Amino acid sequence: MSLNLGTILQGSASQRPEHVAVKINDFALTYAQLDRAARGVASALRQRGLEPGQKVGIMIPNVPDFTIAYFGILYAGGAAVPLNVLLSAPEVTYHLQDSEATLLFAHPLFAQPATEGAAAAGVPVVWAGGGEGETVWDLAAADPIEALHPTSPDDTAVILYTSGTTGKPKGAELSHSNLLINCAIVVPKLLPVDGDQVALATLPLFHSFGQTCIQNATIAAGGTFTLLPRFTPELAFEIMQRDQVTLFAGVPTMYFALLHHEGGDAFDLSSLRFCMCGGAPMPVEVMKSFEEKYAVPILEGYGLSETSPVASFNMLDRPRKVGSIGYPVWGVEMAILDADDNPLPDGEPGEICIRGHNIMKGYWKRPEANAETLRDGWFHSGDVGVRDEDGCYTIVDRKKDMILRGGFNVYPREIEEVLYEHEAVIEAAVIGVEHESHGEEVKAIVALGAGKSVTAEELITWAKQRLAAYKYPRIVEFLDELPKGPTGKILKRELKK
Repeated sequence: MSLNLGTILQGSASQRPEHVAVKINDFALTYAQLDRAARGVASALRQRGLEPGQKVGIMIPNVPDFTIAYFGILYAGGAAVPLNVLLSAPEVTYHLQDSEATLLFAHPLFAQPATEGAAAAGVPVVWAGGGEGETVWDLAAADPIEALHPTSPDDTAVILYTSGTTGKPKGAELSHSNLLINCAIVVPKLLPVDGDQVALATLPLFHSFGQTCIQNATIAAGGTFTLLPRFTPELAFEIMQRDQVTLFAGVPTMYFALLHHEGGDAFDLSSLRFCMCGGAPMPVEVMKSFEEKYAVPILEGYGLSETSPVASFNMLDRPRKVGSIGYPVWGVEMAILDADDNPLPDGEPGEICIRGHNIMKGYWKRPEANAETLRDGWFHSGDVGVRDEDGCYTIVDRKKDMILRGGFNVYPREIEEVLYEHEAVIEAAVIGVEHESHGEEVKAIVALGAGKSVTAEELITWAKQRLAAYKYPRIVEFLDELPKGPTGKILKRELKK
């Protein structure tokens, strides 16, 4: 049996050739044009000696060249290795060498790290449009392949590198069936994704959320996605109004930014039907305020690179529980297990474990990590959660973020929720810092809204009145802005440094 993730583009190009697939500002590609470009890239890659299953890196932001290169690799039977565009040269070298990539597609904006990193790995570079030397568009102009390479369902389609919060980044191997089921079956069961959809793609396409839930799900449905390479609330509002966007997907910091943008009221968002949130826990106060202001539901979900990524979601046909990650998606099971992998009763916190069609093949060349993470048929997420009597899951925190203060487990998310309820706070993160007698002490790092003020003592008192004595922060630090990763997720590891 053959199955290639690229069939989602091939199918939509056959059914809706003249419909716009992807656009950026005034430039657009129809499905026929996107399919033709991908077939040209596939042909050129084969002429360059790409063998089925070989890896190709993509270091391109949200521009059409990313999508062309991605599907060109799949059409040729290769495996795509999307890379964070902010990697340094040594990091580029590591990712290319570790994945055994034979080529790198890169954008001229990141020419220095791409050139140096690829040279050190002995890998040639093909540039996105505008770069000197051979470009994606040069490859796309090659005589098109007639048929997609007949990959099998379990062949590797994409390797996504985890953020490497512990040790070197690991590559999660995702198969054609992992990714195709997630984008073509799971996402449409969560939202009414159809050919009329216009999705705003500002989540990085090199990240699993943007790649599966926006790019791939929209292509599978024959809809349109409009690209915003660098998120700002002003530009996001402009594009949502201009292109009549029906679906916005973002991480919590994007929702904060939209909610607190002074000029937001001037834009018409009446076309917006649904919002998706993931990547980090969404503060309840932010969700409620956004939904009230824009009269559009935010459906919060949960997933990881290792789960293709969607594992659970709040669903339109089941009771929506604000602040939760919802219910396991179609074809997926979840459980709360203790340290000995025994199931825990509802209401008791334990590790969120997942099994189903969405689980990765494993970490590329990491047998020890696989033995630790993939046990007894379950993927162990490293996240602490609880399940309620309705089967709805809520994340308590990351296992590694938990603070052990004086023998008590303290979960930062609970404290962050309380801090976000304060009208002056727009960003908050809670970490543990070493303490002589308690082992760890609770520290809050916050950013305040424009024109807002509050003292550390006032915030500590605010939290003390709302939390148990062992939980409230004893230390508060103020920053103008909290450090964030490429998806807008607050980087606690940077704060801990």
